[in-house]
Amino acid sequence: MESQVRGGTRWKRFAVVMVPSVAATACIGVALAQGALAASFSVSGQSFKVTADQLDGKGFVQYGAIDSGYSLDGKKAAHPVAVSGFKSAEITNMCQSVVTPDVPIFGSVSLKLTAGSKSPVEASNLYIDVADLDADATFNNINIGVAAKDSTKGPGMKGGGEQANPFGFAQEADSATLKNVKQTAWATTAGTFKLSGLHMSVSTGTHECY
Repeated sequence: MESQVRGGTRWKRFAVVMVPSVAATACIGVALAQGALAASFSVSGQSFKVTADQLDGKGFVQYGAIDSGYSLDGKKAAHPVAVSGFKSAEITNMCQSVVTPDVPIFGSVSLKLTAGSKSPVEASNLYIDVADLDADATFNNINIGVAAKDSTKGPGMKGGGEQANPFGFAQEADSATLKNVKQTAWATTAGTFKLSGLHMSVSTGTHECY
């Protein structure tokens, strides 16, 4: 799935949203850790791509859900996702990219974040709403087919108005290791998210992680 979604985004709107993104992410992470925010929200009209050399997660759960939000032209939209939850995770050499198409004068504009090249990115109570995933995966003590609400190995379901069936299919494991990760996602939430060696760049054109 491509992260580019065609729409009528204006340059001013792009600037307002993207320039303070790092500070906003830090504030949201603190608020989630303190329990001030619900762990689900209306997603934007843009999916994003993530790559990592390796993700080592402890306390894993995965179940189906629907992410509701908007298209870039403001229409209501819904996306089926697989929510992957980890009690804790370390991510090596992470890259995240999102492309805003059809910006007047500039065309496509790309935002790219990289972190964890020297020491891993660290996260707790991490949830990733995945639309597409490629990786080499190893699970330890996995249970497949458990009811989502009865999972005990992972951090539990997100809650906070999440659109997911608590009686639906889920799988869980004591730990999970994913190598050569390539994924498209609609949302990520975490209690804490420590990005060592964070670098952000904004550039014209399409410059994605993969």
